[in-house]
Amino acid sequence: MRQENLPRFSNWKIKTKDPHYIHLYFLVKDIKYAIDKYAKGHILDLGCGNKPYEEFYKPVTEKQIGCDAIQSDKNKVDVICLVTDLAFENNTFDSILCNQVLEHVYDHHTMMKEAFRVLKPGGNIILSVPFAWELHEEPYDFFRFTKHALKELFEEAGFEIDYIKPNGGKWAAIYQLRTSMLFHSFKRKTWYNKLKKFLYLELQLIRIRNLFAIWLDKNFYDDILTLNYLVVARKPVK
Repeated sequence: MRQENLPRFSNWKIKTKDPHYIHLYFLVKDIKYAIDKYAKGHILDLGCGNKPYEEFYKPVTEKQIGCDAIQSDKNKVDVICLVTDLAFENNTFDSILCNQVLEHVYDHHTMMKEAFRVLKPGGNIILSVPFAWELHEEPYDFFRFTKHALKELFEEAGFEIDYIKPNGGKWAAIYQLRTSMLFHSFKRKTWYNKLKKFLYLELQLIRIRNLFAIWLDKNFYDDILTLNYLVVARKPVK
């Protein structure tokens, strides 16, 4: 059983000196675009946690519900239920938003079928999932999905895919992973690590590194490796 009121991601507004800046720069931009274009009506924030993207979807939807397996540390969850057994009637929602949840669900096939069930015909689902990312929220971190696996998973559940988009390319992924490893090394209190910490944090070399990584990724883009994928799909109208 997962612990109640666990700290969850709640703020995408981070500065260029943040170690996760590269990851969020690409992900948030693509999520906002998808919400602006595809979110509508009654929306379900599936596995909502602290609803970090509520300010994006609230202005473009009429009613908002967030569900999760546990209550978040900011008490933002409206309905407590499993994503594999959603507490809603068939054809309830016009839109579903699901961010960085799929990798934490062992029975992800059932989760996708449940999402399909509660979505109205013609409704849209927006889903993001990590690809090149470290273990997180252990021990409930089970999978990483390629774009090909996502296509099969969505189509198996009955969805028609609009697009699958990498959030950043290989240079964004390489620099983000190297930055994460660098910051993990700061935990070891050696003189060399203390020097690196001073250079990157106090002198803000991390800011230069992050901005250079984004420039490099945009100018020499290659999606053979990515940090995340964003999927937009719809439930067919019969």
